[in-house]
Amino acid sequence: MTDTSMPPAIEDAASGLIYRALPRSSPQPASVLLMLLHGVGGNELNLAGLQPLLDERVQVVLLRAPLVFGPQQYGWFQVSFGPDGPRIDAQQAESSRRQLLQLCSSLQAQYGIDTAHTVLAGFSQGGIMSASVALTAPQQVAGFGLLSGRILPEIAAIIGEPAYLARLAAFIGHGEFDDKLPISWAERADAWLSELGVPHQLQRYRCGHQLSAEMAQDFAAWLAAGS
Repeated sequence: MTDTSMPPAIEDAASGLIYRALPRSSPQPASVLLMLLHGVGGNELNLAGLQPLLDERVQVVLLRAPLVFGPQQYGWFQVSFGPDGPRIDAQQAESSRRQLLQLCSSLQAQYGIDTAHTVLAGFSQGGIMSASVALTAPQQVAGFGLLSGRILPEIAAIIGEPAYLARLAAFIGHGEFDDKLPISWAERADAWLSELGVPHQLQRYRCGHQLSAEMAQDFAAWLAAGS
């Protein structure tokens, strides 16, 4: 898809976030809301290519992160990479998390889709934010996709209640040769979700820090199975 084929960008009044709702060919109302979050330095168009893998029940909404890093380059929080791993601006991450929760409520009301049929997913930093929203407010979504991302240790103090966490579902997809966020982050996420009692699956891929075609297809299959 190119820019000219995209629906217009809309600013949500409650959250201040900008999004694009992809058109559907089916005349029937959507029954699943999928909010897709791009990685740092990207934009909302990056994950538009997932839509052809999804069935017509899914309303895809592409989200733009609030921080501007350059022309058509956005992020959910600033991050730097050092010998001790990634270091984030925790205040920015928390602000983005709150904005995403507000937008989630707005979109659920707009499309008449309830929490049990709402999924957040994203690549890299977008996956990080999807996990942050779902794990801290599990009563508001049904699940999340963590695609070449990680779960922020910073959210540990605000994780949701066990009864709601047990109703979540999560998909973790990660490249074995990821040199930006090593596979160990996926293994940590796997262990943490098991500890929290969140039903999930971990899939490894022979790729680097990317959303491979196989990862995208497996995520789409996971979404269809749980929808």
